Amino acid sequence: MLASPQDYSERMNYQFLDTPLGTLRLVSDGTHLQRIEFEGRHGSSDSDREVCDSVLSSCASQLQEYCAGERETFDLPLAAGGTDFQRAVWAALADIPYGELRSYRDIARAIDKPAAVRAVGAANGRNPLPIVVPCHRVIGSDGSLTGFGGGLETKAFLLRLEGALPRER
Repeated sequence: MLASPQDYSERMNYQFLDTPLGTLRLVSDGTHLQRIEFEGRHGSSDSDREVCDSVLSSCASQLQEYCAGERETFDLPLAAGGTDFQRAVWAALADIPYGELRSYRDIARAIDKPAAVRAVGAANGRNPLPIVVPCHRVIGSDGSLTGFGGGLETKAFLLRLEGALPRER
């Protein structure tokens, strides 16, 4: 379940996590996971501090289990900013089962906005919690892999890990 952040002016905690996907930066407010950032896209502000709180520790552990093929779902307190539309898209993404794919059109239909395919794509691209809120499971209606914040190689890696794409030989 995605909660709305209460106040972005509060100090954020972060932790770096080395994964097969590169170094991820996990960000929390101490109560909820706020963002997961891919290497090369790590943000920061003067109010951020490197502190390992219980949310970050749990997220790191669950991501390591996921990358090892030992976890299919995440159980984390999440809070993401964004518009009502974006949060509706992200909630629909969270409903995509492990190892399954959906198109942007499928997501638009799932949120009862069938004409909003492009807007769904834009909201998908702004997902602040990739992997945990599985935007990587969304593909083009022609079956092609489309944009992903971590890059298409990372998207393909995640989909192969989940069995949604055949393993490379």
